[in-house]
Amino acid sequence: MKLVRKSLATVGLILLASTAQAEECLDMGGVAIPNFFSEGRGQPVIISATLMGTVTNAAGKILSQRVTETGLEMELEHYFGRSDGGAIFTKDTGVLTEVPGRPGRYMIEITYEVQEDMGRGTLADYSGTFKSYGLVDLRDPYDLQGLVRYSGKLCK
Repeated sequence: MKLVRKSLATVGLILLASTAQAEECLDMGGVAIPNFFSEGRGQPVIISATLMGTVTNAAGKILSQRVTETGLEMELEHYFGRSDGGAIFTKDTGVLTEVPGRPGRYMIEITYEVQEDMGRGTLADYSGTFKSYGLVDLRDPYDLQGLVRYSGKLCK
């Protein structure tokens, strides 16, 4: 009887394993060097970046920003691409903390949320969030600069 139960349990595990879909994940990681382009007061700030790592380029917009006690908070969106044609679209929240004694310079943390059904090519059907952190220099509206490190995991 004990042998029959073990055999049935083994068969059940084999059936369960064969019908379960394995989740496919992609580690996100690398460095971004963003450039910011102001289109004038009241207009979104455009972001263009070269990236090294999982994705190789990005374009985006700063849609809105609010002053906080410690700096700024921003709503953003990004398109990230890879050299193999894969792309994803994200809606994001950025928290900028002013560097003490360094006006116009901020530590930045961004959480990127991949939007459903907005992936293309090799990144189609991936979902999840990833994050970045780094520094941005927002002193000169005609020469805004930054450097960030991004990491996380997306799955499908």
